[in-house]
Amino acid sequence: MPPETTPRDSAYLDALVIEIQKKLQRALASASQSPNLLQELFADIALEVDDRAKDIIFSKKDAISAEDSRYGCPVCFYNVLADYFVCTPQNGKSVLDLIVQLWSQSFASSIFALLFHKWMFEVQLDNPEVLLRYSLALIQGATNVFWIDNQTNARRFSNLFHYLLEEVALDSERANKIPPQAQRDLFILLSRFIFFYDSADKLEIFLKQFPDFPNASLIGGASDIFVTELADQLQTLKVEPVLLHYLTQMKVLRGVELRTTTSTRLKTCLYSFTTPGGPMYPTRAVRHAAWDALDFLFPVGKHPRHIISFLFRLLYPWYWPSSCWSFLLSCIQAVLLSLYGFIFSRWAKLTKTKPS
Repeated sequence: MPPETTPRDSAYLDALVIEIQKKLQRALASASQSPNLLQELFADIALEVDDRAKDIIFSKKDAISAEDSRYGCPVCFYNVLADYFVCTPQNGKSVLDLIVQLWSQSFASSIFALLFHKWMFEVQLDNPEVLLRYSLALIQGATNVFWIDNQTNARRFSNLFHYLLEEVALDSERANKIPPQAQRDLFILLSRFIFFYDSADKLEIFLKQFPDFPNASLIGGASDIFVTELADQLQTLKVEPVLLHYLTQMKVLRGVELRTTTSTRLKTCLYSFTTPGGPMYPTRAVRHAAWDALDFLFPVGKHPRHIISFLFRLLYPWYWPSSCWSFLLSCIQAVLLSLYGFIFSRWAKLTKTKPS
């Protein structure tokens, strides 16, 4: 449950809500300035709560939560406001009405997702059309902000992801509050980012909670849908640290039952990252990580794959100098590490046998 507000922090949050309303009203009044104003508002609510605001919003007994949320991430203003709109939904109604009038603007769904992602699952919406519209806006907004994190290799919106995963997707009571179409879209979205937000340990229970898909006979079960979305996600990643993070997390897929077509798709996806050049143009670190993931998940045929890859590399002589240089460096590094290990082990034995 969201923390109760005191008169002091309530007044501060009321003032924040008024400022949000003013900026939304300005965006509504000026079509030309609307994109910039909404972008500024989005940036404002995505900021971490500063020390001065923490002293006002959080009491001493909440000192720990003031520094980190329950998911181990810094608290941002959108976290505080999302809780506030759950505690006092009447204070968020005017903000919501203004956002609805700005639906067509690019940042409107992102602002809605940040401010009202908890409110969505705590209030009772009787109009099915409104519920579907809000649900799809939530998923669209969450998609936008997760991609912002993904492209910058940041975790600013980790709290939103963990709430949607742990409090919604893994809680059938909350998940069933949104229409089946939105449920399926939500699980597809979470499938794409579950490795990025370090939630691979929840994969097993996540797959068990997967909703039914009408075309399941064609695309497979929960694990097949998950792996298909993951493979598609991998092929869209451009940031090297993010791609490396995904490839190292993928080892948890070992032992997951997949259809032959899905397994082949995953192999093809990983193999595309093992060779230099197009279409993926992976770096050396990405190629090695892809080989490690491929060999770990599909140990059968490991050696033939490497031999075939080596023979194909011989067809591109312009890669030979860099390959030879990297091989030479790795050999020197291995020799030096072995030498250092030998010296230190001998030194440790000498110090142990030396009489005191």
